[in-house]
Amino acid sequence: MDISGLISALVVGVIIGALGRLVLPGRQQVGLLWTIVVGIVAALIGTGIADAVGVADTRGFDWIELLIQVALAAVGVGALERARGGGRVRR
Repeated sequence: MDISGLISALVVGVIIGALGRLVLPGRQQVGLLWTIVVGIVAALIGTGIADAVGVADTRGFDWIELLIQVALAAVGVGALERARGGGRVRR
């Protein structure tokens, strides 16, 4: 992977991770670095799922692929939040 591929992965990770966080209600106690990591992983897995379903390479913008990626990022951020103990109710 060259430097432009690395920069592209970081940008996509930030965007997908941020969109995934926006989908979740409330405030998440997940840092920027973890959001980027979750976003990159969600983008890669989402692209694989979209390719397997046959919607990864369509004419125009791939909205279905983006929705899959954002949904996976939301699940990933939510799972990370719960794993770190931030999802419990405080009294």
